[in-house]
Amino acid sequence: MRSEQSKIRKRLWPAYIPLYAWLIFSIILFGWVILASLSTTRDIFTNSLLGSGAHFSNYIDLFKNQGMGRYFLNSVIYTVASCIGIVVVAAPAAYILGRVQFKGRSLVSMMFVSALAIPGILITIPLFSLFVELKLTGSILTLILIYICTNVPFGVFFMTGFFSSIPKEFEESSAMDGCGPIKSFIQIILPIAQPGLITLSIFNFLGVWNEYFYALIFANDPGTRTLALSLQSIVYGFANTGNYGGIFAACMVVFLPSFIVYLFVSKKIIAGITVGSVKG
Repeated sequence: MRSEQSKIRKRLWPAYIPLYAWLIFSIILFGWVILASLSTTRDIFTNSLLGSGAHFSNYIDLFKNQGMGRYFLNSVIYTVASCIGIVVVAAPAAYILGRVQFKGRSLVSMMFVSALAIPGILITIPLFSLFVELKLTGSILTLILIYICTNVPFGVFFMTGFFSSIPKEFEESSAMDGCGPIKSFIQIILPIAQPGLITLSIFNFLGVWNEYFYALIFANDPGTRTLALSLQSIVYGFANTGNYGGIFAACMVVFLPSFIVYLFVSKKIIAGITVGSVKG
């Protein structure tokens, strides 16, 4: 058995060469950016990173003088609230579509799938007009609602396969024990679908944390600005003053949270997708 596996690995080894090459390139590039974020502009342009020592003042300046702490907190609020809201809305809808037979079920499912094909730029003006009418512009709640509404179709589509594949015996057993549909959904079905919920939350976290377009339109006020949006003004400002060490430090502040999350939960993403594809 081991000899067969070794033979298969030897045959597949050439296919890994491009992957290892890309991995090495990414590590070198990532390491260079980290070193540049701790260097002065002179060190960067003379190709002597950290030549004058590690300058953590690049990061301190971002949070002390550029207001990046406030933008970081805003992005955390947007991301956490949106991820929770998406799961709260999408999970029950996907459960109904995946396990309950009703008239028009196929039509409703098709509407959610069709919503995935609508470009965000097409609904920007109607959304802006709606929020102006509701007097919700300039509020943190505005962007949270937009992120929830625009990501619910994918959440429903993603989770429907998980719920539809769960054996109905679980619900039948819980009904015999006196559990109603809502209690059965919360206590029985949701724990079983946990891999899918975790994977969906991770996808939403990565998407919302790095989102730029809606933030540019609906959160351009300094009090509601996101971290990704603030990066643009900070980069422009530092470029004019020649503070390139600060530019790379700002890029690292925006990039590191999503990188750390993906680094620690990448196995859960793969497991969630695999489980969903096998069950579906």
